[in-house]
Amino acid sequence: MSSDVRRRLIANAADGTSDSSSSPSSPDIGFNNDFNHERTGVAHRNANGDNVDRRRRSVTHYAYRPCTPAHNRIKESPLSSDAIFKQSHAGLFNLCIVVLVAVNSRLIIENLMKYGLLINANFWFSSRSLRDWPLLMCCLSLPIFPLAAYIVEKFAWAKRISDSAVITLHITITTIAILYPVFMILRFDSAVLSGVTLMLFACVNWLKLVSFVHANYDMRLLVNSSDKEKEKSASSSIEYFYDVNLNSLVYFMVAPTLCYQRSYPRTTCIRKGWVLRQTIKFIIFTGVMGFIIEQYINPIVRNSRHPLKGDFLYAIERVLKLSVPNLYVWLCMFYCFFHLWLNILAEVLRFGDREFYKDWWNAQTVEEYWRLWNMPVHKWIVRHIYFPCLRSGIPKGGALLIAFFMSAVFHELCIAVPCHIFKFWAFLGIMLQVPLVMLTDFLQRKFQNSMVGNIMFWCFFCILGQPMSVLLYYHDLMNRKVITK
Repeated sequence: MSSDVRRRLIANAADGTSDSSSSPSSPDIGFNNDFNHERTGVAHRNANGDNVDRRRRSVTHYAYRPCTPAHNRIKESPLSSDAIFKQSHAGLFNLCIVVLVAVNSRLIIENLMKYGLLINANFWFSSRSLRDWPLLMCCLSLPIFPLAAYIVEKFAWAKRISDSAVITLHITITTIAILYPVFMILRFDSAVLSGVTLMLFACVNWLKLVSFVHANYDMRLLVNSSDKEKEKSASSSIEYFYDVNLNSLVYFMVAPTLCYQRSYPRTTCIRKGWVLRQTIKFIIFTGVMGFIIEQYINPIVRNSRHPLKGDFLYAIERVLKLSVPNLYVWLCMFYCFFHLWLNILAEVLRFGDREFYKDWWNAQTVEEYWRLWNMPVHKWIVRHIYFPCLRSGIPKGGALLIAFFMSAVFHELCIAVPCHIFKFWAFLGIMLQVPLVMLTDFLQRKFQNSMVGNIMFWCFFCILGQPMSVLLYYHDLMNRKVITK
């Protein structure tokens, strides 16, 4: 090494100006600027690199001397409030995963030792399911209502019937479309799972019907308006609705969307291997849900009392004990339906817009959660309820209340009708979201911290709300069975 470089290294070590003090684990890094020029010259003079190694060892000899200052600037601790979000926490996340696996493994072993293997084939199929054939026939007959609505729209576009007659017929069709499955479930004492399945199909069918009718009605208003040209220039997609088409209606009724339009963005091909992989995942996660329900949730609710008829602390303990397996089932349900099933259906139908959900787990308020959690329903409500209410002069708060009221009605239909219990627990649970929306909005404005609203959302919605609903409906269902016997 040249004498000038050696003198600079010794001087830097003495006065603490060496950059190597900021990186003790790699002491030669601080001298790269001086050493690179020297090393470049040596590389030209000596191809084998021996001189380079000797000079590197010489640099290490002079770097980070005992007299070199170890503290050169102000630094924060990694977990301090100013520095905690400026670095990665992947290691702590991995620790949480390891702890979660360990704790749940212990709970699985403890549960198996206490109850044994509880899951059986009756969870998937039982002899009682054979008696539910009227519900199956009802489900298969639901396409009659979209066909009837299509015939009405054909007459409406051809101006063969008046607008008042069109509205009356559509109200009649949509009303029968939702009351017919309700009557069949209440008429035949079916299994709860069969009734829930039929009501879900019926509600989806009703929402699609309303979208089809509303979209065509709105288009006829635009076409028949006096300033048609102005309206046409304001809407870039107006040509999609100029005529009602049976093929577009059939595709819409099976597509993973609730909002009708004549054409949708389409993919070029079907990835068969991808569909197979997602189907396998769907089967696995459905089995996981069944295992958790049979092995954990059922024993907890069987060994509990009605949460509103007993000791308050006991009810809280049961709710908290039920919250963890209930949360696992809910997350599995979300992944199975919104990610796996809807994407499988979209791939088979080459449906291009697959934004079925957004990052609802980062929701800072309850209102934000409802905007991100279920995108097909959210788009339907915004398109057919919220903005029509605003255009009618209803204030924003009133439109929001109407939207939650509609959601509450359909939640009650999907749960209360199959259970034959009309105590409005699901309805009240959804309507109570309105004050929670205001509360979480207030907390968000007050603290200006996304963590506060997100924690409130998880606590109210997943830890307390859903387990309480499960206990309420289970005990009311058991009491009904005792009374009927």
